[in-house]
Amino acid sequence: MAKIILWLMLIIPWTSLFFIKKHSLRRFMPVSIFASLLVTLVFEMGYVFNWWIVHKEIMPWGNITSFPLTYGIFLAGTIWIFNFTFEKSFWVYIITNALIDAIYAFIGLNILISYGIYKLENMRNFGIFILMLIIAVIIYLYQKWQDKIMKNEYE
Repeated sequence: MAKIILWLMLIIPWTSLFFIKKHSLRRFMPVSIFASLLVTLVFEMGYVFNWWIVHKEIMPWGNITSFPLTYGIFLAGTIWIFNFTFEKSFWVYIITNALIDAIYAFIGLNILISYGIYKLENMRNFGIFILMLIIAVIIYLYQKWQDKIMKNEYE
């Protein structure tokens, strides 16, 4: 069952991107890739500092970085969150992120733990929530910078 969940975490988010406007996909894909890179670095740090253990994976190299989480749900989710919130305000973006991050950190992660996919060691759910919020702020600033570059390029 754990492998099925992991495959669904990878396939469903990517499939959802067929329903987003091409302009939004092109605009927010760079920030999404950057966010996934940051999450990959966090997983590497988590491995070194024994914050958590990845017990189940679908890729042979997935015992450090959870491929379905990082390059499935997180990558596509970043695009969707930016699509719906970025034009509104920083506060709409950060509150939306905080709600989604809280759902993942306090509910979703516990479900994944119950299926034996992950095990928390030296990091608790609240620490993961804070890490996700820090990444949210960093990628928001990155997207602001990216938009400024693109705007200047087209002027």
